[in-house]
Amino acid sequence: MPELPEVEVVRAGLERHVTGSTIALVEVLHDRPVRRHPGGASGFAAALTGRRIEGARRRGKYLWLPLDNGDAILGHLGMSGQLLVQPVDTPAERHLRVRFALAGTEPGRRDLRFVDQRMFGGLSVSEGGAELPPEIVHIARDPLDPEFDDDAFVARLRKRTSGVKRLLLDQTLVSGVGNIYADEALWRTGLHGERPGDRLTRAQAVALLGNARTVMGEALAQGGTSFDALYVNVNGESGYFDRSLHAYGRENEPCDRCGTPIRRVAFMNRSSYFCPRCQPVPRRRSARV
Repeated sequence: MPELPEVEVVRAGLERHVTGSTIALVEVLHDRPVRRHPGGASGFAAALTGRRIEGARRRGKYLWLPLDNGDAILGHLGMSGQLLVQPVDTPAERHLRVRFALAGTEPGRRDLRFVDQRMFGGLSVSEGGAELPPEIVHIARDPLDPEFDDDAFVARLRKRTSGVKRLLLDQTLVSGVGNIYADEALWRTGLHGERPGDRLTRAQAVALLGNARTVMGEALAQGGTSFDALYVNVNGESGYFDRSLHAYGRENEPCDRCGTPIRRVAFMNRSSYFCPRCQPVPRRRSARV
């Protein structure tokens, strides 16, 4: 699933290529991607036709395009969603779900296309959501947000009894961190994902946040992480950060720090990757008498 760096790459591309464009036509080719819009496919199209796109913004893994009437197009890429800016005469992608015909500032007619093979992603109209869609007001800021409160995050993290990886994936605590970058941040910090938050020192919590911020910043600079053709930017290009991963996806490969084979374990219907030497499994709490 695309995480913060991948979604930010898409947001930046949309900001550059569709800001100032007017939506001349909306074509919904499959109802499922607009299932969260109360008016269905026809209502979705009617609400957006003729509107001008004012920019592209992001909160965690959610994207939205503010519109000239104060509403917004709110989107989530899910597992395989893509937002592509294409010349209008480009052949339709196999899994094209929604097409926006744009009239705007760039020469030539263009489409904004929502392509989604697995259809876990989606688009909706957020009424009054240009500044911040009310549907995502519960989503926390992310570590790359200049208004992220480091001290508040560290304090909240250290009060929780859940494993620290589970906490990193809690989008109400910190947004944008997914499975890949959680594993990478934990490897860099030398922490096992099952270590409870309330058993972290303040220095460990600060280091973990710093490493999460660093690894996502590095990934962003390389266009994100692509393991297959499903994640691409608005121009259809893949990212290259998978070549820099130290833990995620490297089962049985030697740890870059100590040489011990990286181990994989099941975690929340996914996988966790860690070095058993650099990131020792935490001891269980002693039973109270």
